[in-house]
Amino acid sequence: ERENLRFYDQYKLGELDIYEFLDFQLRPLAEHDMDTLERWRRQYIEEKITPILLPRAHALLDRHRQQDDTLVIITATNRFITGPIAALYGIDHLLATEPEISNDRYTGKITGVPCFQEGKVAWLQGWLAEHGETLENSWFYSDSHNDLPLLNKVVRPVAVDPDEILRQHADKHGWPVISLR
Repeated sequence: ERENLRFYDQYKLGELDIYEFLDFQLRPLAEHDMDTLERWRRQYIEEKITPILLPRAHALLDRHRQQDDTLVIITATNRFITGPIAALYGIDHLLATEPEISNDRYTGKITGVPCFQEGKVAWLQGWLAEHGETLENSWFYSDSHNDLPLLNKVVRPVAVDPDEILRQHADKHGWPVISLR
C-alpha cells in the first residue's frame, strides 16, 4: 500500500516514472497463474467496480451513442484490469497498456509503449490509422493533467472531476469542466 501511495503521489505531481510503476503494478500478474488472476479479477469487478459505476457516465455515453459517435477508452491502466470495465460500460474499443503474455502467463512486462501521457497520443494515432478514422468532431474526457498531451489534440477536450492542475488549464483555455459524481 505504501508503494501504491508513493506512485499515486508521483502521478498527481506529473512525475510518475511509468516504467517503474508498471514493473510494480504488473509483478502480481507474473506471480500467479491465469485461472487465479481471472478469479480474483471477477471478484474485484463484482465487489469494487460494479458498485461504483457512475450513472452520469452511462448517460454521457448514451448521448454519444445517440450521435453515432465511436466510443474508445484510452487509459494507462493495463488491459487486464480495464477490459472488463470497458465491457461494463458497453465500450468495444479499448486502448490500454498491454501486459505481455508468454506461454499463457503474464511476464510482468508490457508490449509496446505505455498508454500514458504522450503514449496515449501514439496509441490513438495508431488506432485512427488502423480504423480509417480522424479526430474530426472528437471529444476526450479526462480527470488528470497527465492527459494534457491528448486533450490538446482533440477538438473538444473536457475536464471531468479534474485534478487542480487540469482544472486550472481547462479554465485558462475555456474548456468545459463537468462532474460525473
